[in-house]
Amino acid sequence: MNELLIDGHSIALDKDGYLQELGDWNPAVASALAEREELELQPEHWEIIELLRRFYAEFQLSPANRPLVKYVAQKLGPEKGNSLHLNRLFKGAPAKLAAKLAGLPKPTNCL
Repeated sequence: MNELLIDGHSIALDKDGYLQELGDWNPAVASALAEREELELQPEHWEIIELLRRFYAEFQLSPANRPLVKYVAQKLGPEKGNSLHLNRLFKGAPAKLAAKLAGLPKPTNCL
């Protein structure tokens, strides 16, 4: 089993590196997960991560790319809610990587 060590606490991850328990998430966990992905979280990353967590709270699922782009466009405008912007932020896999960093399950229709 994969795990993440944060301040001496072990946090269980699944085989793909997603949190096994959604309640284990906090900003330090997100930063540690990002570090594993060789990504340094900037304010524009946090904006999407927080938005994704609100999406999950509302719909109880992690969106695939197309619904993610649409939701970001609705909430933050078309300059941020487009595939180019999200792909640049999340290494070409915005739905999967952003969900992982937000402590959410892997989107069901992502390979």
